[in-house]
Amino acid sequence: MATPIKEWSKLEVRAVVRFLFWKGTKPSEIHKHIAETYGEGAMSRSRVYQWCAWFGEGQTSLGDEPKSGRPKTLTNEENTTRVDELIRCDRRMKIREIALKLEIPKSTVREIVHDTLGYRKVSARWVPKMVTEDHKLQRV
Repeated sequence: MATPIKEWSKLEVRAVVRFLFWKGTKPSEIHKHIAETYGEGAMSRSRVYQWCAWFGEGQTSLGDEPKSGRPKTLTNEENTTRVDELIRCDRRMKIREIALKLEIPKSTVREIVHDTLGYRKVSARWVPKMVTEDHKLQRV
């Protein structure tokens, strides 16, 4: 038996499954070929059967379909902009107040304020950690 390929991607393995499926190979044989070529951890037997069923139903895409439901994080461009606008309007606003106004969790607001925007509290006001010329011109 040859040494399994060490570096592979999900799409590569899925392409092999699709190719072998359309050649008429049984899913159990496909799994055997994948395990020999890529190693046991490449794709489980049940996942091979699942992908074969999807290809049989007419799916052509090898990528993951977009998931429905709530996004993993609310730290997106829109919320970052909204938080920055609120802070620029009132530099004394608290994280709790921002969270209530925007209806997003305090932990997300804290992440946006501190990590994304780079603000910190000084004398009860939000100030950027690194003051640039633009920040100096915006002083109230």
